This record gives sequence, structure tokens and C-alpha cells, in this order.
Amino acid sequence: MKHTYKITGMSCNGCRKHVEEALSQVEGVSNVSVDLEKAEATIEMDSHIPIERFKDTLANDGGSYGIHILGEVHENHKHENQRPKGKGTGTFYCPMHCEGDKTYDKPGDCPVCGMDLVEEQSTFSSPSGEWTCPMHPEVVKDEPGACPICGMDLVPKKPEVSAEHRNYKKLLKKFWVAMSFTLPIFLIAMSEMLPNNPLYKVMEQRWWNWVQFAFSIPVVFYATWMFFVRAFRSIKSWNLNMFTLIGIGAGVAWTFSVFGMLFPDIFPEQFKTESGVVHVYFEAATVILTLVLMGQVLEARAHSKTNSAVKELLKLAPNKAVKIVNGEEKEVSIDTIEIDDILKVKPGEKIPVDGVIIEGNTSVDESMITGEPIPVQKFIGDRVSSGTLNGNQSFLMKAEKVGADTLLSQIITMVNDASRSRAPIQKLADTVSSYFVPIVVVISVITFIVWAVWGPEPVYVYALVNAIAVLIIACPCALGLATPMSVMVGVGKGAQNGVLIKNAEALEKMDKVDTLIVDKTGTITEGKPTVGKIGVFGDEFEESEILSYIVSLNNSSEHPLAEATVNFGKEHGAEIKKVEHFNAVTGKGVEGTIADKKLSLGNAKMMVHAHAKLEKGMQEEAETFQKQGRTVSFLAIEGKISGYVVIGDNIKKSSATAIKILQKKGIKVIMFTGDNPNTAKAVANELNLDDFKAGMLPENKLEEVAKLQDSGKVVAMAGDGINDAPALAKSDVGIAMGTGTDVAIESAMITLVKGDLHGIVKARNLSDAVMRNIKQNLFFALVYNTIGIPVAAGVLYPVFGILLSPMIAALAMSFSSVSVIANALRLRSKNID
Repeated sequence: MKHTYKITGMSCNGCRKHVEEALSQVEGVSNVSVDLEKAEATIEMDSHIPIERFKDTLANDGGSYGIHILGEVHENHKHENQRPKGKGTGTFYCPMHCEGDKTYDKPGDCPVCGMDLVEEQSTFSSPSGEWTCPMHPEVVKDEPGACPICGMDLVPKKPEVSAEHRNYKKLLKKFWVAMSFTLPIFLIAMSEMLPNNPLYKVMEQRWWNWVQFAFSIPVVFYATWMFFVRAFRSIKSWNLNMFTLIGIGAGVAWTFSVFGMLFPDIFPEQFKTESGVVHVYFEAATVILTLVLMGQVLEARAHSKTNSAVKELLKLAPNKAVKIVNGEEKEVSIDTIEIDDILKVKPGEKIPVDGVIIEGNTSVDESMITGEPIPVQKFIGDRVSSGTLNGNQSFLMKAEKVGADTLLSQIITMVNDASRSRAPIQKLADTVSSYFVPIVVVISVITFIVWAVWGPEPVYVYALVNAIAVLIIACPCALGLATPMSVMVGVGKGAQNGVLIKNAEALEKMDKVDTLIVDKTGTITEGKPTVGKIGVFGDEFEESEILSYIVSLNNSSEHPLAEATVNFGKEHGAEIKKVEHFNAVTGKGVEGTIADKKLSLGNAKMMVHAHAKLEKGMQEEAETFQKQGRTVSFLAIEGKISGYVVIGDNIKKSSATAIKILQKKGIKVIMFTGDNPNTAKAVANELNLDDFKAGMLPENKLEEVAKLQDSGKVVAMAGDGINDAPALAKSDVGIAMGTGTDVAIESAMITLVKGDLHGIVKARNLSDAVMRNIKQNLFFALVYNTIGIPVAAGVLYPVFGILLSPMIAALAMSFSSVSVIANALRLRSKNID
């Protein structure tokens, strides 16, 4: 049994070793592995051991070092239909990533920083397509009809309201409660500024203080009590944050007022008014708390817009489909569709699942997934994706991928995973935040002392007010939100434009890339090769026999070039013979036995592998085609080269433009290909590439990427095949064509849905925009605190006579977080084409 836990407080390898040794002493533990960078401990145990035992061990042994175990790191990113029912609508996570990628089953506060947990967007319920009775909600049907109990017509079942929206509504309700009680308090307090205060004619000031106290109770103990809970939790766990400062500041003001009202005689005269009543700060405490609550409401509202891209993707998923059953059309729920079902898609309808067209042709609007506005013509054999919009013709399709396996579902999952990931630049914000709150508390104490010693009369009043202002204006929250908000919006923006980001690190690294390596087939070229010629060497075999051998061998291969020859052979009636002992030699070709004849098909390296001699005349004949940018594969029969096939693959129209744009951005573009030097040179010259390397095997691509990295280059690699996967994984940023293999996509950090090089331009522009936005956010947050804290402490008072009221400080603090989110939201309108 193995569990992984989050560890905090480790700062060096000595700490890591200390934790390993401490946890290894727990009875029942067989092995402990601690990762310092991830701040995680993986513990193997004979049987389940409660986490409390590990917490106690570290508390007793590592507590003095500030090392603590927080909780288990769960498998976070399950699709909703993989989760057990009854777990709610989905998972929730902290936008500050306090515990890494840990998620929670219920909404609430982050146990570390106190921030409201955010709902993962892939868990929102799309329209269910279910029907229920308004009188008997327990009746749920997949189609309209009558209620079997009362006979009433069934109505569509409403989707669940998201936890995010419920939290916003809850905060809004509390805000109006706080506002309704804070406003009278504020008016009573401000009436002191009026000459011959009319309120004091009604009753004395001390009784009005009791009125303020009564009105403050609902504000403190209902509407904003959560701030004090979060502050207490942060101090108890020593994860100091914004709520620590708010809790201390507002709490001191309110508690001081209560004691001043109950025990006025214990306070110096400086704290008292002319009537001998201690000056209370109920208005400061309640206004501060109400303004902070307003900031939370605005933040919750703005936060919901940061993942609007995913919400729009979720809306693309239809809830109904027309299934062909025994030749008849039947409307079914999308959840009931299975692989190989035959579906009919009518004009203007959304395509329900991923599949292939088996009858009819149409145009499909794929802009919602690829970002390209021009509809794509689709014919029999072409693939279509869930959520895309059919044009003006009906067609039949066979379902190939359903549920979580559809492209739309995978995009949503990838976007959510990336939104929750941490960019390396966030370490700066985390480091600053970890020291920030203790420093602010110290500054607040120093402010009190300075004003108490050297301030004007009444010195203690000035000291208390300015110390509270320092606590309130500081906002580590804005610093912490600077990176994740920009990442969340940026990843969503990329998804809308067909650029899928696997994690935040990809965005940061893409901004630094100076060298781009591109594969040829399927990346620069269309990846839809066609056969141009079948050639024969000698007179031992006829052209039809050579074609039959080539088609038969390639019929067992999955390479795009092989598919082209098979299709060509079928069109020309070639006989497909049985192949035995088939073997694919990566980067070279294929081999097998037909009718006891040993055959090999592939490039010149394959011929060397087959011990077949490539004569000079054969090479020259092949070069005439290769210099035209075409690929030549040779066929060897029993160790003798007997024929060849010429295959052409057109360069994508977008490739030349995209390469030119990338080169203008200072990126060196190099092509790696397994093809021959002549073909590679022809393509490189046509596109004006910076360099190219031909005859590259997977291991060669990997080695070249490593060499470039060793020379100080930041390398991005774009490819679409299995042979590209090692280099994609090795490069600083792997970019997979969405039209390529699953292995390539899994190995990459960025996937381009449409699968052309212009997607790399979009990815680079997106990366530039996101990183610039993050730096702006960090700058705003740091400068805000650098200026705000000294002003709150009163540095301007000796020269300009300016002091910052704690209430104004609270307003500024609340809007600092909102301003960071608002700046991140600007990315939604950014043009990345």
C-alpha cells in the first residue's frame, strides 16, 4: 500500500533526509521517499496507517524545524463519469495551490490559506437530457412523455447550479446583511463631526456606543465571522496570509471598543472623548470587514469569468443524438451512445461524439475547437469531433469515441489540469508571501511604538489607528493570485484557439524558446501522402507484381506513407498477399515474408539493413524525384532491389507563413526528418529554413535536441509521430500536432488541435501575453504594498499631514485582489493569431 503526502517547511536536502528518517521510524512503514522539489513524501506501508500518526511524528520530531505534513495528495483529475456517484458535482481546489494539486470533494475554505475553493469546470453538469415530473421529482426519464404516477407532462430537468455560483450568492447575501448593519454604525460615528450633534440630544454618547455594539454583532459574528475563523486557522498552522492581517486588525479594533465601553476607567485620558467616554472603533472594524467582504464578492464574481472558456466548451456538448436502430431513427440521450453505434446528424445540429462519416458529405464548423472560422468540407471516411457544428446537409456517422474519450472531453480535462498547474515564476511570489505577513506584523508593532513615543497627542489613538491601517492595507492575496489567475485565463484562451496547454510551465518556457525543431511529414507537410509512381528495376518482375508486394507489406504498417500506398494499390486492383514474419524497423521501413520470399521496403538505411546493394543508377533515378521534394521507398526481394515507389506530400499552405513569422520573432527553425537529404533539402530551400538534418532516427533526434540544449539553446520540438515522442519529451517544450498519434500528444506539453505550424505562432503569442500579464500582476502587487504600507504607517504625516484611515486601507486592499483578476481577464480579448 502506497500513499503520497504533502510536506511543508523543507528547505534543503538536510530537511528532506530528516523527514525520511523520522517517517521511517513509524511502525508498519516499509519504505519512505521524499521529494524536496515537489514537497511530497511517498510512504509504502504494510497496512493503512492513519495520517495522524505521521503528523504526530513530525510534530514531535520535526515541529521545531517548522516541518509539517498537511494531507494526502490524491489522484485529482478523474473525469466526472469515473467518479463514484454521490460525491457531488465534482472536485474543488485552492486557486493559490497551497497544497499543490490536491482537490476536495466539497466546497469550502482552503485549510491552509483560507481562500474559497474553486470548482473544477469539467465537473459542471452539461444539460443532462433528462425529463422529470414537476409533482414527482423522483421520476426521471431519458425522453419526454407523461408521468407514470400522476399523468402530468414531464419537463426538462434543470442542471445543477455550480458551487461557484452558490458561493457567490452566499457571499452576496452576507454582504447585504453586513451593509445594512454597518451603514447605521458608520452614520452614528460620523455624526460626531456635526456641530451640536443632534443624536446626542436624543441620548448620551455612551448609549450610542451600545447601539453601535449591538449593530456590530451580526456583522462580526455572522456576515464576516469566516474571516476570523480563517485568521485563527492561519495562526494555528502558521500559514500566515491576508486573513491573518484582517483578523488581527479588525479584531483588535472591535475588541478594544468592547473593553473601552465596558471598562472605561482602565484606559488613559488620551483614549477618551470630552464627555469622558472611551472613543470606540466599531465603525472602523465593521466598515473594514464589510469592505473586505465586498472585495470577496467582487473577486468571486470576477473569478467565475476566468474559466469562461471552459464553460463555453461545456456548452458545446449536445445532450441528445439521433441513433439508427434497425433502419429507424430514434432520439437517445448522449450518455447511452456506445462505440460503433450509427448516428444521424441533421443540418445545423451539433455532432454528438467523435466518429467517422460513413454516408453523405457536409461542411463542418470546427471553429469552437480549432479557432479557425472557415467551415471544413467532410466526405465519407473523414473524422468528425464532438461539439462541432454540422452545416446544411445530413450525414451518417459511426461512433468511435464516446464519453471521456472524445476530443472535447480531453480538451476540457487538459485545460483544467493546466489551469491548476503552477508556473515556475510562482515560486517568486510564494517566497515573498512566506516572509510578507510576519514582516507586516513587525512593521505594525514598530508603527505603534513610534507613534506612541514621538506622535502628537493623543499619541495612543494615533498609534492604534496607524498600526491597524498597516495590517489592513497589506495584501499578500494579490501577490498569490498574480500567477494562477493569468494562467487560468491564458489556458482558456488557448483552448478557444486550438492551442491546448498541458501545464503552466509550458507557457513560461515557450516564452523563452529560441530554437524550434519541426518534423517534416505531418508537421510541415499535410501528412496526406499520395503515390506518384511505381518503378521497376530490371525485367524480373512486372510493375503489377512490385505494386502487389509493396501494398501487401504496407497493409500491416500504420505509417502515413504506408496508408497512401495501400489506398493506391486498392484503386488499381493490386492483389494483397499474406505476409508472414512482419516487422517494422523504426526510422527505416518494414520487412516480411511473402510466399517464402524475404522482402524489405524502405529507405536507403533499410536497404543496408536488408543487405541489398543500391546501385549507382538506382540512386540517380531516385534522386531525380527526391530533388522535387518527394520520398522514394525501395523494395528488395531476396536481398536484391527490384523496384521503388515515389510518394509526394504537399507542404501545408500555412507552413511558409508561420515559419517566416517565427523567424522574425528571433526563433531559429530547424527541420528534422527521417527522409533522405535530397528531399529534405528541397523542402528546406522552399521554406527558407535555418537548417535541416535528414536521415534522422528517433535516437538521432533525441541526441540532437540534447546537443542544442547543452549549447545553451531553449528548444521546442514539434512533431506528430511515435518516432518523434522521445525528442518531444526531451525538448524544453514539446509541441504535438493534434492530427498525430496519441503517443506524441502524451509526450508533448502543448498540443495543436488543427495540427499546423500557425498553431505554434499562436502558442508563442499566447505565451508572450500570459508572461507579460503575470509580470504586470506581480509588479502591481509588489508596488502596491511597497507604497501602501509606508503610507499607512504615516511616513507622509510629518511633511504633508497625510494619514491613511483603516477604512480606506481596507477598501484599497480589497480592490488590489480584484485589480489583479481584472488585469488577468484582459487576456480574454487578446488576439493571438
